[in-house]
Amino acid sequence: MEKTKTKKCKCEDNSKKECECKECHCDEKDIKIKETEDKLLRLQAEFMNYQNRREKELEAMFKYEGENIIKEILKVVDNFERAISMDDDDLSDEVSKFLSGFKMIYTSLVNMLSELEVTEIEVDGKEFDPTIAEAVLVEEDKTKPANVVLEVLQKGYKYKDKVIRPAMVKVNK
Repeated sequence: MEKTKTKKCKCEDNSKKECECKECHCDEKDIKIKETEDKLLRLQAEFMNYQNRREKELEAMFKYEGENIIKEILKVVDNFERAISMDDDDLSDEVSKFLSGFKMIYTSLVNMLSELEVTEIEVDGKEFDPTIAEAVLVEEDKTKPANVVLEVLQKGYKYKDKVIRPAMVKVNK
């Protein structure tokens, strides 16, 4: 038995309407099938990319779902910190009772934020990092190294692994 060799069409990989090689028996139907298969493969790849992108977006959305309300709670925490920073040694008994009540509420808020994975960003005395802090003031202190945070004007916070409020700081020249 003699095997007949079939020649491979030179146009097979091309998406042309007509065969140019004239050595094969390609017809328009075969070319359309190849074009359709190619389109199908591209659509499948696009759909898989869309699914992966959408999954990542949803994951990020659920991971940081409480971010907006936490930012509002942080404003309340700031106000409580200002209230409890008063010196309660020379205050009358009634004011001291209010102040101790404020301290209990503040402690509850801080504990709740901690359970929600909200952490304070520690920057005081450390080198200034613009990814976690915002330099509002610059001052020169020759006793400390340059580019070090001298004072924290407003605390910064992270929610899980994301900075939701950068610290506002005074930096050494």
